[in-house]
Amino acid sequence: MRSSFTSESCKESQLNSLNPQSWLQVERGKLSKLSFQSSTSPTSSSPSIESFIKVPEPPVQPFFKPGDYVEVLAQIHEELESCSPQERSNLYLFQYQLFKGLGEAKLMRRSLRSAWLKGSTVHEKLVFGAWLKFERQGEELISDLLVTCGKCAQESGPIDVSSDLDIDTSSSSRETASMMNGSHILRSVSFKIGDEKIVCDRQKIASLSAPFHAMLNGCFSESLCEHIDLSENNISPLGFRAISEFSITGSLNEESPNVLLEMLIFANKFCCERLKDACDRKLASLVSSRDDAVELMECALEENSPVLAASCLQVFLQDLPDCLNDDRVVEIFSHANKQEKMIMVGPASFSLYCLLSEVAMNLDPQSDKTACFLDQLVGSAETNRQKLLAFHQLGCVRLLRKEYDEAERLFKAALDAGHIYSVSGLARLGRIRGHRLWAFDKLSSVISSGTPLGWMYLERSLCCEGDKRWEDLEKATELDPTLTYPYMYRAAALMRRQNVQAALAEINRILGFKLALECLELRFCFYLALENYQAAICDVQAILTLSPDYRMFEGRVAASQLRTLVREHVENWTTADCWLQLYDRWSSVDDTGSLSVIYQMLESDAAKGVLYFRQSLLLLRLNCPEAAMRSLQLARQHASTEHERLVYEGWILYDTGHCNEGLQKAEESINIKKSFEAFFLKAYALADSSLDPSCSSTVISLLEEALKCPSDRLRKGQALNNLGSVYVDCGKLDLAADCYINALKIMHTRAHQGLARVHFLRNEKTAAYEEMTKLIEKAQNNASAYEKRSEYCDRELTKADLEMVTRLDPLRVYPYRYRAAVLMDSHKEKEAIAELSRAIVFKADLHLLHLRAAFHEHTGDVLAALRDCRAALSVDPNHREMLELHNRVNSHEP
Repeated sequence: MRSSFTSESCKESQLNSLNPQSWLQVERGKLSKLSFQSSTSPTSSSPSIESFIKVPEPPVQPFFKPGDYVEVLAQIHEELESCSPQERSNLYLFQYQLFKGLGEAKLMRRSLRSAWLKGSTVHEKLVFGAWLKFERQGEELISDLLVTCGKCAQESGPIDVSSDLDIDTSSSSRETASMMNGSHILRSVSFKIGDEKIVCDRQKIASLSAPFHAMLNGCFSESLCEHIDLSENNISPLGFRAISEFSITGSLNEESPNVLLEMLIFANKFCCERLKDACDRKLASLVSSRDDAVELMECALEENSPVLAASCLQVFLQDLPDCLNDDRVVEIFSHANKQEKMIMVGPASFSLYCLLSEVAMNLDPQSDKTACFLDQLVGSAETNRQKLLAFHQLGCVRLLRKEYDEAERLFKAALDAGHIYSVSGLARLGRIRGHRLWAFDKLSSVISSGTPLGWMYLERSLCCEGDKRWEDLEKATELDPTLTYPYMYRAAALMRRQNVQAALAEINRILGFKLALECLELRFCFYLALENYQAAICDVQAILTLSPDYRMFEGRVAASQLRTLVREHVENWTTADCWLQLYDRWSSVDDTGSLSVIYQMLESDAAKGVLYFRQSLLLLRLNCPEAAMRSLQLARQHASTEHERLVYEGWILYDTGHCNEGLQKAEESINIKKSFEAFFLKAYALADSSLDPSCSSTVISLLEEALKCPSDRLRKGQALNNLGSVYVDCGKLDLAADCYINALKIMHTRAHQGLARVHFLRNEKTAAYEEMTKLIEKAQNNASAYEKRSEYCDRELTKADLEMVTRLDPLRVYPYRYRAAVLMDSHKEKEAIAELSRAIVFKADLHLLHLRAAFHEHTGDVLAALRDCRAALSVDPNHREMLELHNRVNSHEP
């Protein structure tokens, strides 16, 4: 979720622990001195430090978190193989919710797109198309750039509802036609509307509906009348003339919306289905604004006009999230009953309220509209899966709103439906009500009754104090090292004990592989307490790079304001100082430090396009793709020349999977002016897009051209490094070594890795090991260096290096795979599978699942192998080797 889901259960105690005087000083634009004060107790700390390093409890997340996500992914995949087309979108929606709970943003987006592609109704297409649009906020530029390359990017835009939504009116037409057979009454009839008389063809009007047929041809007195008064039926003469014309031609002329509304209401009253459908579609085609949609939606729901309702709905959804700030729109969605929801969105009610609830939670999870939408979600849930998700999400919101009785009922319902994670909500409620022991026992029961997960120990730790809490948090980290709270708690506890180095080492453990804003904020607070303002400003500038609007101290102070205050305590750098600092940090592979320097440089008069581009490169290395894309767009916005702008546009397209279009932009830039970045982009995109080995010579010539153009040492080093890699692939080891050595001369530290590869290919394994050791010694972020060095040593040293990799970055999957393969070679099948399982539990990785499936197949456990195959294909449905293994295992299924 884009907004933070704040934990309410501990908020009041946190507020009370803050030093009010220090807050007043912050608000007045001053920073108090935060030095350690002497104390008779070695474990006590000053009140000012205590207030700055309070770690809030993690919130109960409103996500679907099953006990065994692999099993659920496999079930969904199996159902997708055999389900009806009408069920596919709902299955992909549930797959999306599961990936959301795992934090897999790319897989979430892919599941949403699959739900849209496989939508069997216009309503599903409408909802999931709008959801994709909402998820792509800020990416409109990409579509525009694709258009400039001659490629249409409109894949999930608005639908022509009036044409695409089918409503069956044929049965009423057949019924009326059958009643017309044998009719031989008066030929014409005159209808009085107010003071006007409108002469109509009696049989044409009778053909509009069964009621009209009965009136004009049946046993009613009107069947013998030549003049009939319809003045009391809210139809104008103009409207009835249009109806008469429709009865003859079967089509509508151009009428005003007000006349069409009259006709629609009249048609509904007299069951004129063909007329009603025509008016419904015509009005639907005229909806163009939110005001139109609000006005017409009311009529559509009253008159049971599904095409008009869907058209109004589309206008609302295409305007997310802004339309949810309109009380009129919120009122429509919040109070729609079951019948109105069927008119508005057909059978896609659950999908609609999933979308609305998610948008509302992003805006304000405690708002009334969020609670109303989630109430509607609960009411729309039909399957067990839908119910457990809806119950849990509404329970989380009720907990935030301190509606504890209702929250407890919902969490119990979710737990009873099979959502094990909802026990965390019940445990929080138990603690709030003073039943800490009950909460502890409840969580202990869950831990002992199945496969324990990291969040279970984290939740139980909140019921404990002292050593027991520490022990549970250590276990939580062992089972799921991606959980941030355990590191933050331990670091804060160590800081309170004045064990500064251990506290910093603990928070740096997670920041080494997960650049979490809350962890950067805590380290910033540590540095403030230590009065290390240079380090503090480095962290706050990194925070602002990742999230320019970030607010610290539970949202009460803007990070930008704190930066301004801290800035007064650090030395101002000149432009030259900044470049020296950037070279130093870049060469020591200090990516967070480099981000901070670039942030500071952007305040100067330096060329901002180049700096934003550098920023985007760092953010990609730090696995922050959304922030990287934002920086790339800012680089384009601040480009000083057209050829520079084209380069940034090329990278935007390349990074979003449009490699050929990125290549096209590079060529356009080169045609205007030869530059380092244009040649570099073209070489990079060409190497990635071409499968022809002969293109290596073209890539080499492009990189050589790039090196002839002016640029700074940072980029020249990268080009030399890339050129060396191409030479290695071509077997030109001497030329590759020259490139790497030249890159090292200008402080491109990562070139050690390339040079090590050259040594290894020359059968100089010891030299390769030593080369990687140099990189490890220089690089601040060196998990990848340890992983690479492990390839150049004997098994025991390899195992040691890979253990180090897992300690530094537990998200890197190669070490688990290597250790599992070694165990398998030693015929320790159970241990090998367990090694893979300990990583799979917190990382949905194709390669881990693939290897575990192969191990299960080897041991003859066909069902387990099939489960892992299906889960892996949920991660990548087109992986060739995985498909082959799946087909092979599937043929052996009992």
